[in-house]
Amino acid sequence: MPGHGFLDLPIRSGKPRRTGITHVLDRGLPLTQATDLLEQNGRYVDVWKFGWGIAYLDPQLAAKLDLLARHRVLASPGGTLLEIAWAQGRQLEFLDWASDCGFPCVEVSAGTVPMDQAAKRDLIAAAAERFIVLAEVGSKHADVLLTPEQWALAAAGDLEAGATWILAEGRASGTVGIYSSSGAVRPDVVDALAAAVSPDCMVFEAPREDQQAWFVRRFGPDVNLANVPPDGALGLETFRLSLRADTYGAWMPGLVPVRET
Repeated sequence: MPGHGFLDLPIRSGKPRRTGITHVLDRGLPLTQATDLLEQNGRYVDVWKFGWGIAYLDPQLAAKLDLLARHRVLASPGGTLLEIAWAQGRQLEFLDWASDCGFPCVEVSAGTVPMDQAAKRDLIAAAAERFIVLAEVGSKHADVLLTPEQWALAAAGDLEAGATWILAEGRASGTVGIYSSSGAVRPDVVDALAAAVSPDCMVFEAPREDQQAWFVRRFGPDVNLANVPPDGALGLETFRLSLRADTYGAWMPGLVPVRET
């Protein structure tokens, strides 16, 4: 564990991790900035998602993928790009392109184009033959309110279809899906997901620090969190290790957990 060794901290596994992953969202970060961030924070980043269609346009994609591989960070082109390819009947070309580029992960979602559950699960199964698959559940639209049971069924079905991790929708804003419009966590949905799918397989999109702290208090330091800003990975690790007031004592023997407000 990094640090100076004189504090008792929660135990964190090293990379490659299957639990306690930090999944960051790249909104178009230049290669030089990504290099600097990973030199500082690379040990804390597990999955790097190129948001939306950025991977398709980024002229520095090959160099960035090499950089991520050196830091043992899994790269994903994100779900929207695959949805668009599927809508145009070019999902196999997309998978070939992602494989040729060297992406180890793909995300399968149904938040941009209409896609029924059967089609989504066929796509998950096809992708799982070549990639680690993150399957996203939930809606990006604030006016679509799924019941906790619907969330749970979707997550269990996608996992059965071949996904490695299930992403719980929260968007980059943290104001839809598993959140209310104010950004407050919907605990009934989170509990339903955790009951239907092991928390080890769930990855909760949590772009905001208050959301990250809530999940660490709820599930512990090894909760899987996504859509973290790349420059927020080190800050998230301080939540995980009980080095901030919001989570201090929550997962350390003999200490009194911070009460939620």
